[in-house]
Amino acid sequence: MEAVNLLSSNRYTEKQIGYLFISVLVNSNSELIRLINNAIKNDLASRNPTFMGLALHCIANVGSREMAEAFAGEIPKILVAGDTMDSVKQSAALCLLRLYRTSPDLVPMGDWTSRVVHLLNDQHLGVVTAATSLITTLAQKNPEEFKTSVSLAVSRLSRIVTSASTDLQDYTYYFVPAPWLSVKLLRLLQCYPPPEDPAVRGRLTECLETILNKAQEPPKSKKVQHSNAKNAVLFEAISLIIHHDSEPNLLVRACNQLGQFLQHRETNLRYLALESMCTLASSEFSHEAVKTHIETVINALKTERDVSVRQRAVDLLYAMCDRSNAQQIVAEMLSYLETADYSIREEIVLKVAILAEKYAVDYTWYVDTILNLIRIAGDYVSEEVWYRVIQIVINRDDVQGYAAKTVFEALQAPACHENLVKVGGYILGEFGNLIAGDPRSSPLIQFNLLHSKFHLCSVPTRALLLSTYIKFVNLFPEVKTTIQDVLRSDSQLKNADVELQQRAVEYLRLSTVASTDILATVLEEMPPFPERESSILAKLKKKKGPNTVTDLEEAKRERSADVNGGPEPAPASAASTPSPSADLLGLGAAPPAPAGPPPSSGGLLVDVFSDSPSAVAPLAPGSEDNFARFVCKNNGVLFENQLLQIGLKSEFRQNLGRMFIFYGNKTSTQFLNFTPTLICSDDLQTNLSLQTKPVDPTVDGGAQVQQIVNIECVCDFTEAPVLNIQFRYGGTFQNVSVKLPITLNKFFQPTEMASQDFFQRWKQLSSPQQEVQNIFKAKHPMDTEITKAKIIGFGSALLEDVDPNPANFVGAGIIHTKTTQIGCLLRLEPNLQAQMYRLTLRTSKETVSQRLCELLSEQF
Repeated sequence: MEAVNLLSSNRYTEKQIGYLFISVLVNSNSELIRLINNAIKNDLASRNPTFMGLALHCIANVGSREMAEAFAGEIPKILVAGDTMDSVKQSAALCLLRLYRTSPDLVPMGDWTSRVVHLLNDQHLGVVTAATSLITTLAQKNPEEFKTSVSLAVSRLSRIVTSASTDLQDYTYYFVPAPWLSVKLLRLLQCYPPPEDPAVRGRLTECLETILNKAQEPPKSKKVQHSNAKNAVLFEAISLIIHHDSEPNLLVRACNQLGQFLQHRETNLRYLALESMCTLASSEFSHEAVKTHIETVINALKTERDVSVRQRAVDLLYAMCDRSNAQQIVAEMLSYLETADYSIREEIVLKVAILAEKYAVDYTWYVDTILNLIRIAGDYVSEEVWYRVIQIVINRDDVQGYAAKTVFEALQAPACHENLVKVGGYILGEFGNLIAGDPRSSPLIQFNLLHSKFHLCSVPTRALLLSTYIKFVNLFPEVKTTIQDVLRSDSQLKNADVELQQRAVEYLRLSTVASTDILATVLEEMPPFPERESSILAKLKKKKGPNTVTDLEEAKRERSADVNGGPEPAPASAASTPSPSADLLGLGAAPPAPAGPPPSSGGLLVDVFSDSPSAVAPLAPGSEDNFARFVCKNNGVLFENQLLQIGLKSEFRQNLGRMFIFYGNKTSTQFLNFTPTLICSDDLQTNLSLQTKPVDPTVDGGAQVQQIVNIECVCDFTEAPVLNIQFRYGGTFQNVSVKLPITLNKFFQPTEMASQDFFQRWKQLSSPQQEVQNIFKAKHPMDTEITKAKIIGFGSALLEDVDPNPANFVGAGIIHTKTTQIGCLLRLEPNLQAQMYRLTLRTSKETVSQRLCELLSEQF
């Protein structure tokens, strides 16, 4: 109270102590806040610049939501008023920036916005600096409203860059004119594409050229402050050149400038140069220029003392890699891997695996590289890497014999990493017959070699090896009895692990009961995997976060070079939800242990007897399960039998969506009268609008056709549309129906919330019809990472550190329909002991809570 009384004093020192005390100690929900706000109001209205400054500092220091509610409307008026003093304008701009960062919804956009932009022309550079910070933040959220700032920022920057340091006496720092303001203006320009007006564009290019020229001049001072200020402006200018990515001359100059920093004695400069060059490597204009520095970067990798700089060097080698230098770069990364820091080994392994696959002209080199990778850094080779090797070997006939020979040789080493045993077991089980003719790798020797590793392996690897053994029974009748003896031993038939015991029992029975023909059918070679985006790439993107160098580089490089394998025959999946079970169709999941072909759903007998094209088939077996799998992901294989594969790739934004459906003919015979139809109930038609483009009625053998469906969510809905496909194959009429995974949660937009906002909103949605709760038993293993991925895949934001119990998961988002927006909050509470979950959903509409709860409960 004493401090609040000091605020009404007319003496500066007393008022200052009052404000200082309040800024530091007052809780934002104190009951004195009304009195404080009154005192601040009086000071803001007093027109005394000193008092106004103190009041604005206090608002910015406290920065609470209550402060924003009370003053967010007042401060813009002070900022753009003609008679406000410069020092007050500065404080007002920074105070408004603080309130906008904490409560953007409370700062009213209005006619003041266009006037704020003109502060960039102010005489006082302090005002311009504060205003630039404010405009940059506002422009990131509402670029259209602040478009006019581009030309003003360019002309201001031009005046600073071309001025002599004496012109800006008070704002020159160690011979560099207004470095902070220059950096801020360059950052503001990065919110926008290159200026369209040729005059503005020319002026900006001139500025950037001047900055690059100044970097070449000898330093005017030996002090570190001079080089720091000069380099700050230079690096921000290079960031802008990279952001615009449109002036080849500037991009190449920037690259050469950074190349000089790669050997600079200052560690921070080397780090920044490597980081910026990573981005330059993804531009088609400067990619070649970056490649000229390959030797320097490799040298940095070997000699650099600082681990973070070495990490950037690895990133840059990855970014600059293409067909011409892939073998050199992969070899360097592999040799570095032997001594690399543990913290970055996994990432290097992923990168080597991706580069080896992407630029392999000769797949024998690819196989050698990956086996080397497992030998050098087996512990850091994730599941995805060895899955991918197997997918590639199975899909490429020309490399199978070589792969079998190479893994056989690699397994000779006395100490093999378990990942090598997995790869060896899988590949020899499939292709061991290709090297069995050589007496040095006879069937018995292959079996003994694998079995010598068996007792050292974990349960999943042993399970895989048992599958290899039964494959050997089919491939090599001469080792049948040896293998049956192993399967019959007590250690297998009475194994404590149920998976191993079941495999041993079933494989033993299979080998004794089945005739050779049946055995050959059940244990035939694995079919080729459907082509899809490499799960390793998905993992790297997930590690690095979205919009990383890998993403940028992928997007840009694909334009100019073709990637191995040419056009992909099936939809490429984005990073898919990790699946806990080994599942051939779920993308990114494990290839199953080699135990025969995947079961075909539907088979050749799909409705052979019905010949009336009008009848709609009942839903295909297993389509409900597949439908549930797509609730949390957008891409993958929806249905597959011996004749037809249906793949999906979809994207949704607010209440609109687009789905690409790929129909693949797996046979060598044409499909005739091929007609896919979408069927919606009357109820669904009013709530969901679907437009489809017709498809060609004939689908050639081995070909794939694509159909686009445009989707609009008019109102919330419960059912899903059915996709019915009718066609003739070899004179027989075929009819297949599957549910199309268009569900209400696809129209979710995630919303980030602070803890207090979440619980305030949670309390508001407390009426009985707004909440739906479900307590259910876990159907899958309770894995925290998988649960997080599913909640994010479901569409809501995952809010960290909101729930007092860290084991619980909390999410928030908004369902967008054409008519309304429905806010949704969810809370998932796992109970590990009981293997149960409690899921609570609160939304402003009962039917939405009900549907989202049903959909999400199915996922765990």
